[in-house]
Amino acid sequence: MKAAIAFWAILAKDMRNYYLKPPNISWGIIFPVSWTLMFFLRSRGAPMDIKDLLPGVMAMSVLFGTTSMLAVTITFEKRHRSFERLLLAPIGLNLLMLAKTSGAITFGVINSAVPIVLASFLVDLSGTTWLTVLPAVLFIAMSSTFLGLFIAVSVSEVFEAQTFSNFFRFPMVFLCGLFLPLGDLPAVIRPLSYVLPLTYGNDLLRHAFLGAGVLNPAVSWVMLALFTALLFAMSIRNAKRSWIS
Repeated sequence: MKAAIAFWAILAKDMRNYYLKPPNISWGIIFPVSWTLMFFLRSRGAPMDIKDLLPGVMAMSVLFGTTSMLAVTITFEKRHRSFERLLLAPIGLNLLMLAKTSGAITFGVINSAVPIVLASFLVDLSGTTWLTVLPAVLFIAMSSTFLGLFIAVSVSEVFEAQTFSNFFRFPMVFLCGLFLPLGDLPAVIRPLSYVLPLTYGNDLLRHAFLGAGVLNPAVSWVMLALFTALLFAMSIRNAKRSWIS
């Protein structure tokens, strides 16, 4: 019971102090709206082009939303030593990290809804497999958040976390099939796509919206789960080595 109370107290504090602040709410809306409009206008109103772009825009909105916010929350609290007080809470480190990342995951899932709302005014989404979209977005949000967590626990300054995040994020935009099909990538760099979790999440969204993914959905689910577990385990390992030992 104490662990559950501590979990919700940490989550509520982060939502109140970080995610529900007006600048963050507006940024969380403006960012996906800007990217969505940019790519949708590029399609010049062609319905199939808009629907084809939608999975990539959603995946990118989740990726940037989760990693950006977590880099600030974790690194800022480490810098001002407030994270040390959380380590004294009656809660295990694993559950503490889940509490700290739950807000970013929620923020990412909400970000993914913005492109869907805008696309719904332009194209017919009635054939979408929503039972695939919802868990796929959740897995993308979790894997992206845990990537952000791994980065945040590995550095000491916010600007370092943002720079390190960009080292992963921008290559993923081009290598994960968001806007450039995997088959169009040069054969030399194509293997890199399959060691990035966003590739599998984006392919699941393409199956859901277009029925035209490249990978076997079962393989994508398994790989997303493995990446999510691996990134969380690596983050916990770094946290224990940096903060506890």
